[in-house]
Amino acid sequence: MSPDSSSAPRSLPAQGPPNPAYPANSVPVLTQTDSRDKWSKKMDFLLSVIGFAVDLGNVWRFPYVCYQNGGGAFLIPYILMAVFGGVPLFYMELALGQFHRTGAISIWKHICPIFKGIGFAICVIGLYVSFYYNTIIAWALFYFYSSFTSTLPWTNCDNVWNTINCTNYFGNNNVTWTNFSRSPAEEFYTRNVLEIHNSSGLRNVGGIRWQLLLCLFLIFTIVYFSLWKGVKTSGKVVWVTATLPYVVLLVLLIRGATLPGAWRGVEFYLRPKWEKLLETSVWVDAAAQIFFSLGPGFGVLLALASYNPFTNNCYRDAIVTSLVNCLTSFISGFVIFTVLGYMAEMRKVDVEDVAKDKGPSLLFITYPEAIANMMGSTFFAIIFFVMMITLGLDSTFGGLEAIITAVLDEYPEYLYQRRELFVLGLVTVCFLGSLSTLTNGGAYVVKLLEEFGVSCSIIAVGFLEAVAVSWFYGIKRFSNDVKSMLGYSPGIFWKLCWVAISPAFLAYIIVSSFLHQPPLTLFEYEYPDWSITVGYFIGISSFMWIPIYMVYKLVWTPGSLKMTAQAPPPPSSEPQLKDIMEGLHILILEKIFQ
Repeated sequence: MSPDSSSAPRSLPAQGPPNPAYPANSVPVLTQTDSRDKWSKKMDFLLSVIGFAVDLGNVWRFPYVCYQNGGGAFLIPYILMAVFGGVPLFYMELALGQFHRTGAISIWKHICPIFKGIGFAICVIGLYVSFYYNTIIAWALFYFYSSFTSTLPWTNCDNVWNTINCTNYFGNNNVTWTNFSRSPAEEFYTRNVLEIHNSSGLRNVGGIRWQLLLCLFLIFTIVYFSLWKGVKTSGKVVWVTATLPYVVLLVLLIRGATLPGAWRGVEFYLRPKWEKLLETSVWVDAAAQIFFSLGPGFGVLLALASYNPFTNNCYRDAIVTSLVNCLTSFISGFVIFTVLGYMAEMRKVDVEDVAKDKGPSLLFITYPEAIANMMGSTFFAIIFFVMMITLGLDSTFGGLEAIITAVLDEYPEYLYQRRELFVLGLVTVCFLGSLSTLTNGGAYVVKLLEEFGVSCSIIAVGFLEAVAVSWFYGIKRFSNDVKSMLGYSPGIFWKLCWVAISPAFLAYIIVSSFLHQPPLTLFEYEYPDWSITVGYFIGISSFMWIPIYMVYKLVWTPGSLKMTAQAPPPPSSEPQLKDIMEGLHILILEKIFQ
């Protein structure tokens, strides 16, 4: 008997009947039968998860955060946060998706109905991500197209977009670098790709860049035809988009290691600064880095795992994909810092002066500038931006699949047979929502959406998800679900993490982020106070669906508060905890050892 044929019969009894507050016919049937789509191969699933988790942030965010927070010493809090926070949450989401075989909205019928607003919040956050993330891929596509020249356009200062501040120090020994100096790569990015000089800020973002509009249209066209038929098509696309970046990283690593001054960058990257471990911000950065790197809370892991066979070893998948993700981040640091060391050698400055840029600036200014002055620059530029495009597409596939799966599983009778039309509508909405990021001041909009549309909201969503599963659904019941799939229960380490450590890990990030909020700036532009207020409204617009649905559930659902909030009991289960708030110490002990 194949795993697929055994998945549905074994999953149905373990889930139990729906909550009494729900009518029996409201539970989607299509998500729990053999008619549900499935991965063609196990590697399709693994590559999709790896492709989602390994994104552009691995290439720039980890190297920057690592050197900023103590170099090699940063690996200690990073590993600890991964072991006790990131990986347990990653494992939890894979197990939830595989057991319940449904998306981020309808899964709460089986876990804790009053928290169903989490699913809607996840979908709104996914939309915000699509509004700005695909624009970054469009920038990479613009660079990719511009790379097909014998001389890269960001090599010299002889172009129409350059200013008198443009300073080309490569090959010129008598050039002095000042605070007013701008490299050819920086002016290409800011004045030719973005044309940000035609915008005075968020009050006047200027017109839409038609070149970027075409690039974004092509990106969304690729996305649509990769997702429209389901995981059977996207599972084939990731064989290219998830593996090609590793080939390119290896090529760039070898090339970077042979550059003069490369050792300076590596030393700067890994030189341990042990005193940094005493700073709270270092531990906060480690926690945030591992959370955003692995990506629990976005609903993607739930969606991708829901197409697995019921008996798939999700525990092994969680360990393997988490290790691949973390190692990719670490290796990317060598790829980046060998080149930064080379630039420092050419500029005759310290590596720290070259490595001060972070975010897209590192990918679109610093690294392309170094590539432009290598032998075979055209080749290395082409493969570098191919890597960026494929890294971005993988994450886009996962993010939109989370929305698609969640909505289709919630309304199967209307949308299940119309997937192609629904995906087309979703892609169209994402494209239209991205138009403001294609303007002259679009980079300012991208930064605002990234900071407020995702960061705080997704961490809060992840925290509530962990609490709902471990404390309301019950750690014993969740462990029994895992046992029914794998044949053995999770160990006490995983239970302790799910009940206490992982929620505390997320609460720590939330509190610390509120206590320490640096001013928001980009290209020397300081965001005005009104824009920060707008940012908070953007963040609230996604998170608000959680309390709104709770109120709706309490007001309109018949029955007691307990009946409304609790998860549906399994057919033959031991009595659950009578009062969850009876005492924190009693709760933790009982749910671990019961």
